Amino acid sequence: MNETIQMRTWAEVSLDNLAHNYRTLRAMLPQGCKFLGLVKANAYGHGAGKIGRKLQELGADMLAVACLDEAMELRRVGVTLPILCLGQTPAELAHLLLECQVTQTVSDLETGRALSAAAVAAGQTLKIHVKLDTGMTRLGFLWQEGQEQRCVDQIAQLCALPGLEAEGMFTHFADADGSEEYTMLQFTRFLDAKKALEERGISFKICHCAASAAVLNYPCTYLDMVRPGIVLYGYYPAAGMEGLDGPGLLPVLTLKSRVAAVRSVPAGTFVSYGRTAQLKRDTRLAVLPIGYGDGFSRQFSNHMEVLLHGQRCKVVGRVCMDMCMVDVTDLPQVQPGDVAVIYGQDGLLDQAAQLAGTIPYELTCAVSKRVPRLYMEHGKVVERSLRLLL
Repeated sequence: MNETIQMRTWAEVSLDNLAHNYRTLRAMLPQGCKFLGLVKANAYGHGAGKIGRKLQELGADMLAVACLDEAMELRRVGVTLPILCLGQTPAELAHLLLECQVTQTVSDLETGRALSAAAVAAGQTLKIHVKLDTGMTRLGFLWQEGQEQRCVDQIAQLCALPGLEAEGMFTHFADADGSEEYTMLQFTRFLDAKKALEERGISFKICHCAASAAVLNYPCTYLDMVRPGIVLYGYYPAAGMEGLDGPGLLPVLTLKSRVAAVRSVPAGTFVSYGRTAQLKRDTRLAVLPIGYGDGFSRQFSNHMEVLLHGQRCKVVGRVCMDMCMVDVTDLPQVQPGDVAVIYGQDGLLDQAAQLAGTIPYELTCAVSKRVPRLYMEHGKVVERSLRLLL
């Protein structure tokens, strides 16, 4: 029996497409440049455990998460790669960082001192990566004109603390998918800081700056390691980056829903909450069991399209929590049980992002935990995950 027959709505995650994207991006790197895969936010909605294990199998050098809980999840499912935690972790949880062998980002001297004391008390050494703020203005030792020496002094003090091994230093570009001028300003600041620290006898095994947009746009920023995120999953950080010279990435996630009912409704009938849609013709409506409870935003009401039998069909009326309606009048063959593609083909996710005034990252992350993920390889389901059970 087909595994999807009983499913109302589900996501198919193509491990073959993930492998294609990984190899495509890896081929862009110079010899010796490490590859860190971003698997934070449940691997951008794709399922961190399975994606993390697959990236490990493919040969990634490191993974990155946003918080300690995400790192612990990866360890529980057998991921042994080095893991970098990009967010803050309280010193009270340093024992878990050490137990799970997680490399911790340190963005200020006070946090570094607290982690140092915890590591010393445990009789162990904690690996850290120093975060340099070159213009993102979020976290990090602030490198700005007139304050360079202060920044160098603070990082030097951090690197001298007992119980810590300062393996790496990195920064985050704020506008690598927009402004070359600002990106190069940030990169220059990073290189200046790196040089100033080396003059003080402080060097790092791994310096890294390039996330998705910089991986595509600025090879000069690769340094010792790159950090691909959304591009790993087949989407581009900004519209137009896929272009004629794009690397040919493939969407990893395809979100699908199964037609629950098809109804013939006369012209003049109102549809869904708030009566925001009134039918202008006799209409056949297909009811799809997907709504904002599954991550299909209410902002898509009366605008978004889905694919049925390879044709785009428009959402009619407001998206409900668990259902939405689409116009299939021009597709008389549509019947209950047919599969609708929500995202993953024909530019639908990019269209959805534009309608919602956001980016593809947010929408893949928003796919609800009640939506099962089917992991596909060589045309077969190799694993199924229903996070609602976790």
